[in-house]
Amino acid sequence: MTWTYELAIVLNDLEATHFMVSINQDIRGNDVSLSDYSGKVVLIVNVASKCGLTQSNYKELNVLYEKYKNQGFEILAFPCNQFAGQEPGTNEQIQEVACTMFKAEFPIFDKVEVNGKNATPLYKFLKSEKGGYFGDAIKWNFTKFLVNKEGKVVERYAPTTSPLKIEKDIQNLLGSS
Repeated sequence: MTWTYELAIVLNDLEATHFMVSINQDIRGNDVSLSDYSGKVVLIVNVASKCGLTQSNYKELNVLYEKYKNQGFEILAFPCNQFAGQEPGTNEQIQEVACTMFKAEFPIFDKVEVNGKNATPLYKFLKSEKGGYFGDAIKWNFTKFLVNKEGKVVERYAPTTSPLKIEKDIQNLLGSS
């Protein structure tokens, strides 16, 4: 089930930009509001179970999550099957791979589309805020968007960017070193 709500992003503590976001339920079918992550630094990633980047990305995302989750950091993983059919499973199968095989403890959401007419409004927004080098489209699994505590998209990282290589950016947004 998909539901819609309005999220305000505060810029410079003075003005708010409003946009509509439609987000799927989490992988277990629970409703999740992005407002639950207000005031946190968030890394949003489109994931896949059968990608050549899967093992290294999950391993490094787990390291970051374990290290910073108690400092106001969240990772939101959105399974996507738009790239070579590398996330073909059901939610139960995706959960098994992500949570059991790769030991992910961060939130995993329902499978989404990140490109095209059926792309979720969240990904439409992320891409409009931080386009890629060759246009706005997501090029592959494990594209990453870093969002600051105020909800502003501050950086977009290529699928081949190691999660550990963006640790300094996360530290800077958290105010830690």
